[in-house]
Amino acid sequence: MGKLIKFLVDVKAEMKKVSWPNRDELLNSTMVVILSVALLGAFVGIVDLIFSFIIGALIR
Repeated sequence: MGKLIKFLVDVKAEMKKVSWPNRDELLNSTMVVILSVALLGAFVGIVDLIFSFIIGALIR
């Protein structure tokens, strides 16, 4: 039980050292992630469509 209490005390001490983002930084970072995922998803979808068309043409 003593190890658990020491662990929790250490966690609390480390959490006080964390530099938490403010609301604007958090919103900006979130928008960058959402935009990046959307662009990457669109890119993968387009590449998949092109490869599907090419493979389909080769199979016929």
